Amino acid sequence: MSSSNYLAFDLGAESGRAVLGTLEKGLLSIREIHRFPHAPVSLAGRLRWDIDHLLLEIKKGLGLAALTASKIESAAVDTWGVDFGLLDAEGKVIAPPICYRDAAHVVAMGSFLNIIPSQRLYRRTGLQLLPFNSIFQLHGLAGSVELRAATRLLFMPGLLTYLLSGVRANDETIASTSQLVDPFKSGWCEDLLGALGLPTGLLGPIVPPGAKIGRLSPDVARETGCPEIPLTAVAGHDTASAVAAVPAAGDDWAYLSSGTWSLLGLETERPVITEDSERFNFTNERGLGGKTRFLKNISGFWLVQQCRRRWLESDPDLTYDRLWAEAEAAPPLRSFIDPDDPVFLNPPDMLSEIKRFCHKTIQPVPESPAEITRCILESLALKYRCVLDQLREASGRPVRRIHIIGGGSRNALLNSFTAAATHLPVLAGPVEATAVGNLLVQAMARGKVQNPEEIRAIVARSFEVRKFEPTVSRTWDKAYDAFVKIIEARGKEHHR
Repeated sequence: MSSSNYLAFDLGAESGRAVLGTLEKGLLSIREIHRFPHAPVSLAGRLRWDIDHLLLEIKKGLGLAALTASKIESAAVDTWGVDFGLLDAEGKVIAPPICYRDAAHVVAMGSFLNIIPSQRLYRRTGLQLLPFNSIFQLHGLAGSVELRAATRLLFMPGLLTYLLSGVRANDETIASTSQLVDPFKSGWCEDLLGALGLPTGLLGPIVPPGAKIGRLSPDVARETGCPEIPLTAVAGHDTASAVAAVPAAGDDWAYLSSGTWSLLGLETERPVITEDSERFNFTNERGLGGKTRFLKNISGFWLVQQCRRRWLESDPDLTYDRLWAEAEAAPPLRSFIDPDDPVFLNPPDMLSEIKRFCHKTIQPVPESPAEITRCILESLALKYRCVLDQLREASGRPVRRIHIIGGGSRNALLNSFTAAATHLPVLAGPVEATAVGNLLVQAMARGKVQNPEEIRAIVARSFEVRKFEPTVSRTWDKAYDAFVKIIEARGKEHHR
């Protein structure tokens, strides 16, 4: 079998990269050819994504790919969920897309739930109620100049692909993060669009992962020196691409896509929308091959990232590796936070919020970077156990192992904490799961891979997976009991 090359653009909330993949003799090899930082910017009081910067960096990646590989079969873009751009009648982007961490979404969510109550909205969409879901973002834009001028909405992967090709398409994995998709039919919920005062045509058709959607435009090809290569709509939501690359078989496993966010869930044949799933606020998003990703969004390394920004002001040489080593040596299981407490969504000062949380919940207040980092990592591991218990109860499925994928899978300290807290073996890797899933869905679209099962078999053959065995200890069980009490007490406080 001859080799074939594919190009993945994988954009996370803090950085993006271009990854070149070569599939040969049933093995995938990957090479990162371009990486760039990016961050939202404040414009006229709103937090927005610099779409021009993202497009420029993608074009750099195309140019480098053209110099690296003699032939590229296709390229594709995946990004985070929910955020979108709006096009006017001439096809121009009206304004930079608003970032999901913009504070105004919380107010918009409360306002919309006065129109459609939370229970009705959940039963209609099966989506976890989060203030940044696209439905609430759109409600917050009601009456705005940009929404009145809009003729088409494209989620971030579709928007960037459009700017490269002129083709307008939203794939079903990214569309399903919006809280505007029927979870059983994978079509838009016209009643919800009506409640927003929007026409169905604004969102356009939904395409499946693996759809061929045109080619690089002649203008972009000339600018980058890259041929007019085909473009593919992969699993455009980065988590969907990552889950497609879980090297697992059977159905007794959970996945944890670990990065800025931790996305913990199961892959199911159909959506799970029940009283239990609503009570636990689980989400049902589309995956590859018509599967459902039944999961919960949990705050992840965002908390450490925000703390490190402050620590770098006084210690410019503080690397993540040093932080993990110092956290490992810090006293264990002293203080816990709920990573998903609203105060941690986007505070001006993450360090102060963590200390305030511990003080208000009558726990020792962590002070040093090592103590605070250990508090965050242990709290994440305990939150994973909590969500796993809820997943088992809501789905009726056993969970006998956890596959951790994504950048966070290389954090051996958190992996060992997770195994200890959950009493389950942890299988960590591949680190580049999102890019790998993106690349192999492209290969499937081109007929070089037959189905999602073959994708997982290729991943298992191609990449190393590290195993973390659980330790038998009552210490973590006692910590979990304390953690649950803290969460329950905070929940009562928020509902007063």
